Amino acid sequence: MGDRPAGAPPAFAGRRWLFPSAVVHEFDPDTGRSGRPRRTARDWMVDFSCFFLAIAIGLAAAETVKHETNLPQAWAVADQYLGALACAAVWLRRRWPVGLALATVPVGFLSSTSGGACLVALFTLAVHRPLRYVAWIGGASLALLPLFYHLRPDPDAPFRVVVAFAVLLTVAVIGWGMLVRSKRQLLLSLRDRTRRAETEARLRAEQAQRLAREAIAREMHDVLAHRLTLLSVHAGGLEFRPDAPREEIARAAGVIRESAHEALQDLREIIGVLRAGDSEDAGRPQPTLAALDALVAESREAGMKVVLDGRVTDPAAVPASVGRTAYRIAQEALTNARKHAPGTEVTVSVTGAPGEGLTLSVHNPAPEGEVPAVPGSGQGLIGLTERATLAGGRLTHGPQEDGGFAVRTWLPWG
Repeated sequence: MGDRPAGAPPAFAGRRWLFPSAVVHEFDPDTGRSGRPRRTARDWMVDFSCFFLAIAIGLAAAETVKHETNLPQAWAVADQYLGALACAAVWLRRRWPVGLALATVPVGFLSSTSGGACLVALFTLAVHRPLRYVAWIGGASLALLPLFYHLRPDPDAPFRVVVAFAVLLTVAVIGWGMLVRSKRQLLLSLRDRTRRAETEARLRAEQAQRLAREAIAREMHDVLAHRLTLLSVHAGGLEFRPDAPREEIARAAGVIRESAHEALQDLREIIGVLRAGDSEDAGRPQPTLAALDALVAESREAGMKVVLDGRVTDPAAVPASVGRTAYRIAQEALTNARKHAPGTEVTVSVTGAPGEGLTLSVHNPAPEGEVPAVPGSGQGLIGLTERATLAGGRLTHGPQEDGGFAVRTWLPWG
């Protein structure tokens, strides 16, 4: 008899936190515009079944009332009227389960034909309300049974047998209702957990997508910023020195062309990552520590003064992820030095061994003269710190005592 309550009393509403959200929704359902709960076809079928069951038990009890010779006629008529009213009140069990069960206690004591309605009310109470309500009201009903059959004994059965059967039937109905309630709570709790698990899975997927987008954004910044800075520097040189020698103009134009080509290649690589969904397998091979020499050579061709001090015991043994992280950090540091300290000599130092870790340092002294302000968001250094942290290392950066700037990082190796 899976039915739902019409509403919850204040005692239940004040303890919503004791139940999962789905259980609260089921046991205290939303009401429609008229303020009444929405009943399904199954609810109507259950209600009619309870109503006809109460009538059937009431009619059977009415036959025994006729054979009670010591019962006044007025009391017998009142008994049947009270039974009819109790059966009609069964339709209110969804809206007021506690009130109906409480009202059937004195009615059941005065009228034997209302016994079916009393059992339905106790069952509804056990299904929709906590144990404390069932204990008080059900206990009162059980306590009145011996007194009821003492005042109105059954002529066809002994007193003890009748009382024992009535007590057993009442306890069985209450236990059945509590079993239905526990099963329903378990089912709704599992449904609520399923919804929460789906929500958590969706949130984890969204977080993974956000992290992937952040990783792609860092990769685009690290890759494209280096190329576009070369374009900006040489294009600015051509703009401010239109009378430069032909050889310098040709060399600057070559660097611009090569940098633009490399930027396009890098952009295609990033787009390939987005399409493939795998940053490790899509696009061109990712740079490692071995590509650091090429990066320094490229920076020298762009007009920078770069000194590379490599003292790694076994460069080929450096893990690819560690080497790629070190390469990106050096690339971003050289890009920043080119923008904020043009004309200075940048020192790139790489040391390390298996078990000790890989240490990378990029330092540039203070630039001579006044340097034009170059806009920057500071996201590059933040991205480098996050990249080093994700690799299990650490990164520090900041001004030095000589007025220069240094970026130092340590990455685990082995």
